[in-house]
Amino acid sequence: MGLTFLREDPLPHGVAEETAPGVRRLVCNNPSAFTFRGTNSYIVGRGEVAVIDPGPEDAAHLDALLRATAGERITQVIVTHTHRDHSPGAAALVAATGARTYGFGPHMTPPEAGGEGGDHGFRPDVAVPDGGVVEGPGWRLTALHTPGHCANHLCFAMEGPKGEQSVLFSADHVMSWSTSVVSPPDGDMTDYMRSLERVMARDDQVLLPGHGPPIRDPKPFLAGLHAHREEREAKVLAALGKAGVATAEELVGPVYGPLDPRLVGPAGRSLLSHLIKLERERAVIRVPGDTWAIA
Repeated sequence: MGLTFLREDPLPHGVAEETAPGVRRLVCNNPSAFTFRGTNSYIVGRGEVAVIDPGPEDAAHLDALLRATAGERITQVIVTHTHRDHSPGAAALVAATGARTYGFGPHMTPPEAGGEGGDHGFRPDVAVPDGGVVEGPGWRLTALHTPGHCANHLCFAMEGPKGEQSVLFSADHVMSWSTSVVSPPDGDMTDYMRSLERVMARDDQVLLPGHGPPIRDPKPFLAGLHAHREEREAKVLAALGKAGVATAEELVGPVYGPLDPRLVGPAGRSLLSHLIKLERERAVIRVPGDTWAIA
């Protein structure tokens, strides 16, 4: 099944648009090879509102969030996961509004264990477990723990006006512009695929990702994303079988083909996650020197 990423997103940085009923989106001006045009922040509700993913430390984005909610009160700052492009902006937003922070918990992998890229300073005021609820006037969010991209990653489901499944804030678990990097040890491909299948079993009408425009036809997109991951895993096995013995980095070229040099390292990390998954499934084995072979 084909997968078409959505790379047209004309929303200007710092401008709020209503992207779903009761939901406004702003894009932070922090574009990169990993963040697309920048991190999406979402304002949920009217009057007393929540902000999902305040983004990095960025004064212009903080000002944009405060302008977009002028005359309203931000009561909750919700963090989907503790990567540095999503959660560090919470501190300044809390200081400006007095809101409380919500999230699964602190970053789960310390820097010395490979937790680079994590915001190790974030500690939510309120820990939100799988199935936990965050709510305000006229809105209700239910958390889904979706580890894989990040061990403490949460998606949030917002019920429609009649209680039906309607909007899922999919953050970096399902992005519209690209696949997610899954970098061990905090990232885990086994967890990622299990979490993806959990989202696929739902019946959401729209996915609101952490980067990129909304996904308004989720079912085929999710099926394509799942197939894409399985195809990549098959390419890993084929390339490793041809090479005999290889490191994850040595498999990047055969599996991905020509790639932006900035993405070669992260691609190697994702392939390592595939190899660890395949090792658990007894399809490959580790051999000395951080190399791998077919079992």
